[in-house]
Amino acid sequence: MGKKVILLIFAVLLIDQLVKVWVKMNMQPHEGIGIIDGFFQLYYIENRGMAFGTTLGSGAMGKYALSLFRLGAIIAIGFYIRKTILDGKSAKGLIIALGLIFAGATGNLIDGMFYDYIFPLDPNIAWNYALDGNDNFIFDELGHPVLRPNGFLLGSVVDMFQFTTTWPDWMPFGLKGGMVFGAIWNVADFSISVGVGLIILRYKTFFKKQPDEETKPEAGVSIPAADQDSPAGQ
Repeated sequence: MGKKVILLIFAVLLIDQLVKVWVKMNMQPHEGIGIIDGFFQLYYIENRGMAFGTTLGSGAMGKYALSLFRLGAIIAIGFYIRKTILDGKSAKGLIIALGLIFAGATGNLIDGMFYDYIFPLDPNIAWNYALDGNDNFIFDELGHPVLRPNGFLLGSVVDMFQFTTTWPDWMPFGLKGGMVFGAIWNVADFSISVGVGLIILRYKTFFKKQPDEETKPEAGVSIPAADQDSPAGQ
């Protein structure tokens, strides 16, 4: 099972990085490419956070905190996967789910670790501007936007997949015409979501309590219903 999980992780990472590099090299910021009309498209943006743009604050410290949090989670998940495989008692589905989460988190961490060294920081793109504590752009004394901190663990995550399905006109609560799910995501986000979803849906199966080995009767040993020599049997 260990080799299969390693292959799964490698496959997710490879696909994730190939798609991201292709998008960065072939698409313009905020460019959309329709895949299935009215349902699905490629739309290139970058975010400074985790899955679906979740952040831990603005500036370098927030990004470092986020990257280190992600790194710590990856290490912990990796050790848990190893322990689970060596234990040999857990369901294979749980190991697969953990592998998907591990691969997704690692895929997004790679962006933050290396992309600022591989790709130049474009000063004409708004997502490369520095933000203050209120998520407002920071400008220098000449009115020019200040670029965000960049370097190791500070790179942005590349996103590109978006569902474009909209709510019908009869929907109440101001939903009319809005996107059903407008978040923009990537292969790594999808991998994490599938892994977490599997654990939630099959939680009872994955984490059911194993019988205590010491309480199991030995093979071939029968337990009499009652002792014939006891007073109860007379």
